[in-house]
Amino acid sequence: HPPVFTLGKSGKKEHVLLNENELKEKNIQFFNTNRGGDITFHGKDQLVGYPILDLEKYDTDIGHYLRNIEEVIILTLQEYGLHGERSKGETGVWLDAAIPGKERKICAIGVRCSRWITMHGFALNVNTDLSYFNHIIPCGIANKQVTSLEKELKQKISVEEVKEKVKRNFEKVFNAQLVSEVFF
Repeated sequence: HPPVFTLGKSGKKEHVLLNENELKEKNIQFFNTNRGGDITFHGKDQLVGYPILDLEKYDTDIGHYLRNIEEVIILTLQEYGLHGERSKGETGVWLDAAIPGKERKICAIGVRCSRWITMHGFALNVNTDLSYFNHIIPCGIANKQVTSLEKELKQKISVEEVKEKVKRNFEKVFNAQLVSEVFF
């Protein structure tokens, strides 16, 4: 994934702290999207998942769907000895969410649903170059840090390994079998 900032429907362009020329100089692409949420970064060594589900077969409650995605990531982090948690009023997965000044976001979530079919998804920072987040106000939340598995565990982690753990936890939480390819 080349470096890219994506802005959700409720986002504000001023949360991008670089102008168009600076974005070009740093080779960062920028896209407005139709997902929920504000601004985030996507790049190398980040696990980005785009689950496509028919919520009519699960639960037609978008909030519940978001909490389930958070649960998938929380379970995955537990496998690495990390205590992921939710932060009241903020979508995503955090570490030390209840300790002011210590909270760190490790996974951003932004989705869209049309006719109960889900689009977009989550971005879990694995070995992500976190310096890109210095050029935005991540998720429109100022004064809170962003982190990664690598930063927390002080070692590189296999993105493939994380992907397999997320897949397994997704199947568990959603009681569904994932397919990696769709043929028409």
